[in-house]
Amino acid sequence: MEEKTVKYKSYAFALRIIKAYKFLSSEQREFVLSKQLLRSGTAIGALIREAEHAESKADFVHKMSIALKEANETEYWLMLLHDSEFFNDKSFESIILDCQELIKMLISIIKSSKINIKKQ
Repeated sequence: MEEKTVKYKSYAFALRIIKAYKFLSSEQREFVLSKQLLRSGTAIGALIREAEHAESKADFVHKMSIALKEANETEYWLMLLHDSEFFNDKSFESIILDCQELIKMLISIIKSSKINIKKQ
């Protein structure tokens, strides 16, 4: 069940990242960091979708682990953009909470999947 939730939440998060990228590139005229944010922020959901058709349980864990790394990288870019004053506090607080929620969900999925693999 949580895997379905993370699928939809990561998609909604990717849409927010795209909107943030549009804002950063058009309003703030910031192109380098915003492109990094766009890449990592949209990769999370893509990797989760890829994990749906993993070749094995180990492959599933591997793909979800890469999604976690992308989520962690996205958190870094969001913090950097906020601390360099490209995002105001209100915008940042909202999107960083979504990112951190995805990170927690991915950690939970990875841990439970590893436990299930060991049980077999």
